[in-house]
Formats: sequence, structure tokens, C-alpha cells
Amino acid sequence: MAELTTTASHRAFEDAVRRMPGGVNSPARACLSVGAEPVFTAAGEGAWLTDVDGNRYLDYVCGFGPMILGHGHPEVLEAMHAQIGRGLSYGTPTVAETELAERVVAAVPGIERLRLVSSGTEATMSALRTARGFTGRHKFIKLEGCYHGHADALLVKAGSGAVTLGTPNSAGVTPGAVQDTLTAPYNDLDAVRALFAANPGEIAAIILEAVVGNMGVVPPEPGYLEGLREITTAEGALLIFDEVMTGFRVALGGAQERFGITPDLTCLGKVIGGGMPIGAYGGRADVMAVVAPEGGVYQAGTNSGNPVCVAAGIATLDVLRRDRVHEKLEALGERFEAGLVAALQETGVAGTVQRVGSMITLFFTEGPVRRLEDVTPAAVERFSRFFRAMRDRGVMLPPSQYEAWFISAAHDEAAIDRTVAAAREALAAL
Repeated sequence: MAELTTTASHRAFEDAVRRMPGGVNSPARACLSVGAEPVFTAAGEGAWLTDVDGNRYLDYVCGFGPMILGHGHPEVLEAMHAQIGRGLSYGTPTVAETELAERVVAAVPGIERLRLVSSGTEATMSALRTARGFTGRHKFIKLEGCYHGHADALLVKAGSGAVTLGTPNSAGVTPGAVQDTLTAPYNDLDAVRALFAANPGEIAAIILEAVVGNMGVVPPEPGYLEGLREITTAEGALLIFDEVMTGFRVALGGAQERFGITPDLTCLGKVIGGGMPIGAYGGRADVMAVVAPEGGVYQAGTNSGNPVCVAAGIATLDVLRRDRVHEKLEALGERFEAGLVAALQETGVAGTVQRVGSMITLFFTEGPVRRLEDVTPAAVERFSRFFRAMRDRGVMLPPSQYEAWFISAAHDEAAIDRTVAAAREALAAL
């Protein structure tokens, strides 16, 4: 194994720490829980990242999900360059916004109308406001370990960087901001029923990741999504799927297509812009009719529907549909899962591989992970050593046991086999 030189990354990190908290602009990039400094990326191409020292890594971060076509897909770049020549931002409507909306509506079963925004956080907080405006109720349920962005009311028992850093409840969030936030364990229908019984006629919605990616990949147990759909319908509440990670990834129509459960509202993120800063929330036409200027639920954004982001999104979704990308991703995911399971067996390391489509996580636990508390401190510590060993072998994983890994269409069987070989070495070194 050739030793990586990270001198330039170390200097870049020292410079960044002087100007940015923790030296990063998102805590998920900090590498604190894996006992390492972040390496600084200089470029991405296809399935590969190159850092400022010239080291190359097979990339399974994929921008935390949205780089489903890989880095620098030529059709996406061409569409963006064409739009850049026409202007970066207008503050007026464009026909392309409607064209992107039509593509999303055609693909996602639960969306009849939508509103474009600039991030997944905007999408989730706006969807909740819409649910409250539609139902006239104030309270909502979120599931433990699901991360829905950094809006105050949602930073309660959150996943992703919040749980990685040991702070699932953020400082600076007031008691009043979360007084209407109710929580229940993921994959526990009885806990949800109990909350509705204790708060009759007060709960506007349930919001969840239909497949959790922010505590690692945790799929819904059989009957769980069906149960949530039945409960919300009976109680007059809305069901909100946060598909910022799963949208257009686990299937063209997201988790709702894969599992056959249609929510009332759906939140989408950067994948509908080919990784650019964009998002959307949408759903039933009657629910979306409460959004201003048609209704009284206010939401706005100067860069909502930014033309460069929209151009990238149209190109990305067209390639996904035309090239039947999900068939390739499913096959690569199966190959990756089988390889990791075999590597665990060969090395005798205790672990569980969980996968949905092209989202996958190796948990260092004896049994399956169904909810947040199933991930033990020992698993987190072992993952930190595994992460460093994989990065030393030229494989870039998300720097947390609580994050999903992602495969892109730019990966191929050779890349998967190379990654499995590196994993076998890293596991043996543990």
C-alpha cells in the first residue's frame, strides 16, 4: 500500500480553521468522529476525486448523494454552460422551471404540483409549514435518527452530522421552537399511535426519511410505511416523505415508487439539479394550493428556480430516464453488498451490510440496524479505523458510521471490485 502524502491538505485545513468554524462549511465534512483531518478536494471526474496533494480516491460520498451520474457528466456540463451564456439569475420566471417541474411530476407518484427552492432544508421546513397551513394544526412527528436539515423545529434527535458530533439537539434552538415537535423511534408504529392518542386532533403531519440515510442506510421494516399511511389517513394528518437522499436514487420515482406508498407531500434536494444547490417540495394539488400566492402559506426565495441549477436538473433527469441508469445502479449495489458480506466472513469481523438500491452502509454491529440506538459506540469507534484504512487505500467514504455511502453511474464493476479488495485489506487490519 503506497502511503498518501497529505501535506497540502494539512496546510489547507490550517488556513481554513482560521476563517471557518472547525475549518469546514458543514459539520459532516469535518472528520472529527473518524479521528482524521479532512482532505481538500481539487477536482472530481466520473467516479473519482483528486485532492490538493494529487491523491486520487474512488468516491462513495458523491456529494452526499446527488452526484448520481458521477462528477462532470458531459451532458450536464453542456446544459449548464449553455445557460451560463444566457445569464446566471434573473429574478423572473423561466420556461425551464416548468419543464423541470413536468419531469419531476412525471416521475414521482406523490407530486402533482411543486415549488422549487434552493436546498433540502428549505424544502422540509416549507413542507411542514404547508402541512400546518393545510390542516390548521400545529404539532408534527419526526422519527429519531432522521435528519431533515437545520431548521430549528427539526433539530431534535436528528441524524447526520448532528448525531455524529454527539449533539442531536442543537444549542441555540429555543424550547419554544420545538414545543410542537414530537418524536418516535423509527420502525415503531406503536409509538406513533401513542402520540396520536395523546394529542388528538393536534398533529398536522409525520415527516420521515422513507429510507433513512442519515444514520447510515436503515430501510423501513415490512408494513411500516403502510402503517404510517393508514394512521395519517385515519387521523386527518399528512404524510411527508423526505426524499432529499432517496429521490431519483433508489428508483426514478424515489422511495415512494420503490415501496409503493404515496405520501401527501414530498421533499427533494440536490439530485434534481445534478448536485447544484436546488430543492423542491410538492404533493397533492389541493395541499399545494395553500402556498402563496394562491393561499396563505408564505414561502419565497430569490434563487428558487435558479436557471443554471434548473438546466443541470433537466439534463440529469433526462439522462436518468433515457439511459435506464437505475438498472445499472441496482446491479452494482448487489455486487458491492455481496463483496462486503464476503469480506466480513473471510476476515471474521462482525458487521452488517444494509443496502437499498445504490445506497449502502457497512455497520460494525452484530445484527441489523433498525433504529438509532442499534448503532453502538463500539461500532462508531471501529468504523473510524476502517474509514482511515480505506482512505489510505484510495477509497473515499463519508466520514461517519451514521452516513450512507452512494454509488454513481460512473462507477463500474472494476471500481466495485477494487473497493471490495480495499475493504478486505482494511477489515483484516482491524
